[in-house]
Amino acid sequence: MQTPVAVQPQNAPPPAEPHPLDLVSLGKIVQIREVLLRAEAAGQRVFRLESGDPSFSVAPHVLDAIAEAGRAGKTHYIPNNGIPQLRSALATKVKAKNGLEGVTADDVFLTNGAMHALYATFGALLEPGDEVIIPDPMWTEVAENIRLAGGVPVGVPVRAGEGFEYSPERVIAAITPRTRAIFVNTPHNPTGAVLSRATLQALVDTARAHKLWIVSDEAYEDVLYEPATHVSIGSLAGDYAEHVVSIFSFSKSHAMSGLRIGYVVTRAALLHDRLPKLLRCTINGVNSLAQWGALAAVTGPQDHLPKMRDEYLVRRDLLLDALTGIEGVHPFVPRGTFFAWADLDESLYARLGVEDADGLSRALAAQGIGSAPGDAFGNSCVNAIRFSFSADTKMVREGSAALRSALTGATPLGANAGAGRGPGAGA
Repeated sequence: MQTPVAVQPQNAPPPAEPHPLDLVSLGKIVQIREVLLRAEAAGQRVFRLESGDPSFSVAPHVLDAIAEAGRAGKTHYIPNNGIPQLRSALATKVKAKNGLEGVTADDVFLTNGAMHALYATFGALLEPGDEVIIPDPMWTEVAENIRLAGGVPVGVPVRAGEGFEYSPERVIAAITPRTRAIFVNTPHNPTGAVLSRATLQALVDTARAHKLWIVSDEAYEDVLYEPATHVSIGSLAGDYAEHVVSIFSFSKSHAMSGLRIGYVVTRAALLHDRLPKLLRCTINGVNSLAQWGALAAVTGPQDHLPKMRDEYLVRRDLLLDALTGIEGVHPFVPRGTFFAWADLDESLYARLGVEDADGLSRALAAQGIGSAPGDAFGNSCVNAIRFSFSADTKMVREGSAALRSALTGATPLGANAGAGRGPGAGA
């Protein structure tokens, strides 16, 4: 007896493709943050070690410039790509500080933070199905913005034993006929690694040989710890520089995260044509007052930068001291950023009574301690966890002590805190 064959009605619509946003998650960091915010609202003491928002106040001369611009009535529509004064100042900055030769104001495009810069860059660069090679682990929203542009993120593992260097050999092995770009991030979120000049040059050579673009996220360029130095990959590209897209931010260097100022630097004619269209259709210009503040930040006193670095170093060492010497916890010493990454042995989960790193992160959150599990950042790092030390020093000091107590077992984790997966626990 033949099995009946289902017949599609003649007018039935084809099976629906998933909406691009259905492939995107708000992410585990956001979920942990929400747990902590609810606990804080209920009166619980919490330690915000999960997300990277600088605790420092914006420099006084920046606030003065914003207030002055407001009083002067500079609150109306502004040029789509950014106010001319700021674009010119940023062109000067990236030539002098980042070594990006030949850049003019016309090559600078203001965005609503570096997140929007990534969205706009990938949206302007990628065709459906294009692949972008990224480090694994990597800040979650990089992959999500590639997906939103119709692209496919291809993770290349980076390893603690190699200082989380971005292996050019593994990048080459990941290249296919669909590869469009290599994504670079240094200093690196989430590990705090800083790529060497030799690695960056090898990545440029790889991109040139395979005719690929390079998208470089340099949001943490000023958050460095000696002897590490930051090298902009665009400064090594020579006659291939038009295929390098450099992304910067005011959020980390100038603690202006809430003012949402980022920028894209590109000399490529293709992006000169496409980026303004995407900027026009998404934001129609970055907040005018924030741009005048950014102008003051980039042209005014820079003495707040070393002060912030010095305080971050204090916080880094507090957190590293808390993580060092704990059975099953292997912290990596960050050379930049304000994140501490630790690989975990599976024996730690059994000792603490949790299922995995995700369960550990949720159990810590239930005790008011923020973190982000490794699988929030990629597929090769499920046995890892990230902590941020961007919160104020008092919170980092007290949070580090509470964290060490929890990880050593001196303060037992709640019996049910790390068990199971409640609604919204997945990435």
